Amino acid sequence: MKRWIMALCVALIGFSQLAHAELELVITEGIDSARPIGVVPFKWNGDGKLPSDVSKVIASDLQRSGKFSPIAASKMPQTPYDESQVDYDAWTSMGVDALVTGQISQDVDGNYVVQYQLVDIVRGQLTSGESRGLSGGELVLTKDHLLVNNRATVKGKRLRQYAHRISDLVYEKLTGERGAFLTRIAYVVIDDKAKYPYQLRIADYDGFNERLVLKSRQPLMSPSWSPDGSKLAYVSFENDQAQIFVMDIYKGTREMVTSFPRHNGSPRFSPDGKKLALVLSKSGSLQIYVKDLETKKLTQITRGRANNTEAFWDPDGQSLVFTSDRGGKPQIYRVNLADGKTERLTWQGSQNLGGQLTPDGRFLVMVHRSDSGYNIAKQDLKTGALQILTKTFLDESPSIAPNGGMVIYSSVNNKSNELSLVSIDGRFKARLPATNGRVRAPSWGPYL
Repeated sequence: MKRWIMALCVALIGFSQLAHAELELVITEGIDSARPIGVVPFKWNGDGKLPSDVSKVIASDLQRSGKFSPIAASKMPQTPYDESQVDYDAWTSMGVDALVTGQISQDVDGNYVVQYQLVDIVRGQLTSGESRGLSGGELVLTKDHLLVNNRATVKGKRLRQYAHRISDLVYEKLTGERGAFLTRIAYVVIDDKAKYPYQLRIADYDGFNERLVLKSRQPLMSPSWSPDGSKLAYVSFENDQAQIFVMDIYKGTREMVTSFPRHNGSPRFSPDGKKLALVLSKSGSLQIYVKDLETKKLTQITRGRANNTEAFWDPDGQSLVFTSDRGGKPQIYRVNLADGKTERLTWQGSQNLGGQLTPDGRFLVMVHRSDSGYNIAKQDLKTGALQILTKTFLDESPSIAPNGGMVIYSSVNNKSNELSLVSIDGRFKARLPATNGRVRAPSWGPYL
C-alpha cells in the first residue's frame, strides 16, 4: 500500500506544469506543391510586441494541411489590412484566389481585439469589390466575395489558440471540411538523463504549449485520448508489470483499468467514450478485449493461438481493426463486434501493422513494410489502392487528425526517435524534433 501511494505521488504531475522543452516544427517537403494563398501579416495597432504572431500561425497551419502554399510576405504585391484595400488584379496575377488579412488592437482591459477577413479574390475581381443582386425587385449591393468577416476579443495567453481557430475557419470555408488545427497531441518522451526518464506530455498539435502530465522511472506507453479530450488511457510499468490506467488530465486523478498477469496494453477509447479496447495475454497469446468502463464488464473479442493486438475502433463503433500474425506475418484485419466475423484488409507488403481508420472510414493508415523499410502508408478500403506517404526511417505509431487531413507518427532521425507529420495526401511533410529526449507513441486528440 505504501509503495502504491508513493508511485501515485511520483506519477501525477499536474496539467499546468511546463515541460523543459517544446517541439519545433521543421518543414522537410511540400512547400510549393499546393494551392497558393495569401496570408497578409496582420497590422498591429498598439505598443510593444504581440505575444503571438497570429498571421504566421495561420500560414503555418494552412501549409501543414498539404492543401495550401502561403505566399511569402516578401513576395506579396501589397499588404492590405481590409478588403477595401485589395488590388485583385495583382493577387490574381500570382495565382492567388483567396486572401486572409486583419488587424489587431488592444482594449482598455488589456485584451486583444482581432478583426480578420477571408476574401475570395476571383469573385472580388469580377465585381470590383461589390456584387449586385436583386432583393424584393430592387438592385442592392452585396459582398459575397467576403467569405469571413469576424471580430473577436481574446486574452493574451489565448492569442495563439485563437489563431488556430481562425485557421480552422479559413480551412473549412475553402475546402468544405472541418479544420483540425485547434487540437492537441499526447506523446511519450524518453530522457535517459532525467531522474524520471519516462514522461507523458501533451501539446498543441504543432508542438507549442507543451505540458508535462506524468513522469515515471519505469516505461510509459500507448497514450490514447478519450473522445471529449479530458482523459488519457495509457500503459505504465511503474509497479514492475504492464498495467492500464485512465487519467483525468484536468483533475490530475487516475484509475487502474486492468492489471492482469503478463501483458496489458494498447488501450483505445470507443467513439462514445464508454468502452475501452485493450490487449491482454492472460489466456496465453495476445488477444483483444473490450471493457465497459461503467459496468467493468470485460468481453473477449479474438481467440486462438495467433497474437492479436493494436485494436482501433471503426468510426461507427461497430467493429475493430487490429493487427494479427494469424497468417504468419503481421497483417491488418477487421472484426465485427456483433457477430465476430473477421476479414483481412491488407494484402500488399510483407507486413502491415498499427492500422487506423480515417474518420470517414474510407482509408486505412498503417505502418507498411516493403523493400524500402517501415513507412506510413494509406490504403483505400474501396479500391485497395495503396499509397506510401513517408520516406523516413523506421516509422511507427501513426495517429490521424480528427478531420482525417494529417497524420502524426514517430520516426528515427539522427539515431533518435522524433515526431513527424505528413498530410493525408502525402504532399506536405515535416518533423517536430525534441530538444531533450526521444519522442514516441504520438496520439492525436479530438476537436477542442
